[in-house]
Amino acid sequence: MIALIQRVKWAKVEIAKQVVGKIDSGLLVFLGVEQQDNEENANKLLEKVLNYRVFSDEQGKMNLNVQQANGQLLIVSQFTLAADTQKGLRPSFSRAAAPQQAEKLYHYFHQQALQKIDTQTGQFAADMQVSLQNDGPVTFWLQA
Repeated sequence: MIALIQRVKWAKVEIAKQVVGKIDSGLLVFLGVEQQDNEENANKLLEKVLNYRVFSDEQGKMNLNVQQANGQLLIVSQFTLAADTQKGLRPSFSRAAAPQQAEKLYHYFHQQALQKIDTQTGQFAADMQVSLQNDGPVTFWLQA
């Protein structure tokens, strides 16, 4: 399971010009699910996302996690994170989980996050437009 996280001042997801998820300061989490992933992977990755220290403390050092910074999460499904880009000029999605498995784990990840932090989400497999103001920019690729 893969999370591409971006520290944001704000972020929102729109579908057909309707806002379906919006946060203020926090983390935009693009979530990719691979074939071998399960709930254990989702739990590990969520703990990593929640505890990854990417917010500045009083000295300006990245020592605070999203919860310590009173931030929020916006989780957006993105199967393209599971792409194999090593060969050729067209990505292969053979490592990506089947849609049914990916959707189940995406919703599981979201439900687990809701129990710990203010969380918004996009819509699985929808054509979404994501807008954000990146803070830093600070972007990290996390895997579990």
